[in-house]
Amino acid sequence: MKSLLFVLLIMLCYSGYNLLIKVSMSHAGSSIVSPILATICLQISALGVSMVYLMTTSRTTASFSDLPIAAYVWAIGAGICIGIAEILYFYLFRGFAGEPPIQASTAIPMVIGGTILITIMVSVFLFREALNPAQWLGVALAFAGMALLAFNSS
Repeated sequence: MKSLLFVLLIMLCYSGYNLLIKVSMSHAGSSIVSPILATICLQISALGVSMVYLMTTSRTTASFSDLPIAAYVWAIGAGICIGIAEILYFYLFRGFAGEPPIQASTAIPMVIGGTILITIMVSVFLFREALNPAQWLGVALAFAGMALLAFNSS
């Protein structure tokens, strides 16, 4: 039960993350650097939350040697991916290259759904994780839902 509540809290936080990016860009100017500055603000805020959490845990000391090098390398790779995604996300909600801003009701489900589908495909084909027929049906339905969003967004 605690895990389910934890998942719910994560869902709420991710929803806030997605929606607040949209709101942030509705207040941003048309400068080319506005999304980059907003991304830096987001990253500094996330770092602050992590630092406060680290300082309030029961452990009194933390050392960079607490994790193996491979964990840091993969975490840095994840950070690069999220940094690029956030910059692009801010541009998407502000509009870019003459395109109007995209609606949150279309973009957020597409990004999250696409992330889920790509993660599932990599997990199955690269990590050799198995899905049962009902799970494959869920993948197909998620793909169909994203297709409906994409083709009916205009």
